[in-house]
Amino acid sequence: MAEKRNRAVVVGGARTPFVRAFTDFTRLDSIALAGAAVRGLIERTGIAPGQIQSIVWGGVVLPSHAPNIAREIALDLNLDFGCEGYTVTRACASGLQAVTSAAAAIERGEYDIMIAGGSDSTSNAEIKLPQKVVHAVAPVALGKPKATDYLDVVRQLAPFTDILPRQPKIAERTTGEVMGESAEKMARINGISRADQDAFAARSHHRAAAAIASGRFDDEVVPVVTPAGTLIDVDGLVRANTSVEKLAGLKPVFEKNGTVTAGNASPLTDGASAVLLMSEEKARALGFTPQAALRSWSFVSVDPADQVLIGPAISMPRALDKAGMTLADIDLVDIHEAFAAQTLSVLHMLESAEWAKARLDRDEPVGTVDIEKLNVHGGSISLGHPFGATGARMVTTMANELARTGKETALLGICAAGGIGASAVLERV
Repeated sequence: MAEKRNRAVVVGGARTPFVRAFTDFTRLDSIALAGAAVRGLIERTGIAPGQIQSIVWGGVVLPSHAPNIAREIALDLNLDFGCEGYTVTRACASGLQAVTSAAAAIERGEYDIMIAGGSDSTSNAEIKLPQKVVHAVAPVALGKPKATDYLDVVRQLAPFTDILPRQPKIAERTTGEVMGESAEKMARINGISRADQDAFAARSHHRAAAAIASGRFDDEVVPVVTPAGTLIDVDGLVRANTSVEKLAGLKPVFEKNGTVTAGNASPLTDGASAVLLMSEEKARALGFTPQAALRSWSFVSVDPADQVLIGPAISMPRALDKAGMTLADIDLVDIHEAFAAQTLSVLHMLESAEWAKARLDRDEPVGTVDIEKLNVHGGSISLGHPFGATGARMVTTMANELARTGKETALLGICAAGGIGASAVLERV
């Protein structure tokens, strides 16, 4: 594959610790978490703040008062006023979308130095008022009301049985299906057992715990001081002492006789992750050592009414095809663990000759992923999943791993709401 003239390279990455929602980071919204990650990235890499030309940021639960988080980061950190920024949202693939958007801009020659990443604070998800209330109250709140206008608002709101705020749900707008229900359906369709899901989840926790204990994450996790003055410097969701036996004792959450539990699903999480990208020429000119480059990427969509989280089983082989590679050429595979059932279903489809023929238009299956190459330092089940941050977290972890071990390539796969699959191939520089 010919080397691109302005090849975009990953120079470094940093992220906040990932913690359970409504705990240590409750008073830090998505913008504050994003600022903490980017500040840590600047300090860790030593990049001069004035040299950052643009920020691309991913988010899912966007703050309504300032949805363009990217620009707010630049302003909060007192970066050069010319540092422009825009925010992308592609459900749980938003962080990877931000990274690939930045890489594409660099390769087009628009910029030489960019930061990309993502953040989400489930703790600060906004409670939505019914549109009936909005339609009645907004004209009064935004105008110059007369006394009679208030009486008109009361008349519009009556009867008052449906004016209470609605509980947020992680569900498909088109089907109403909650994500956990989707995972249950995938488990049934693909024959994924409860035992296999629990074994997968236990392995995720054990690998993440081993990575923390070995210092593997020291290069990427930056400490955060909460408004209460508490220092948080380690991921808060990893359970080193969990076991298949302990996980087996948990009750199903989404179906009475189901297989998806709180233990084999990713938890609601707060956190942020950021990546520094440069053109390779600029990185070397400034004395930075590139870690990895994005060799290819692919974003696809499937029918949400079918298997809404199966997208990576299409985007991963497509990313491989774009890179001119096969699964056998890949040294590391990192798949977002929304649910153990979903990840195992994706792996099942990659092995399926029927799937390959029907959905990929090929005669042979993609192949079997070696478990020793898969999610070597855990994944979203153990580390947590701040929706917009996970993609950038995966890029950071895999770029570090390639640079540290000398391995050559990593394949990423992410499922996302709306039937989206997102993947990328990283190669060591």
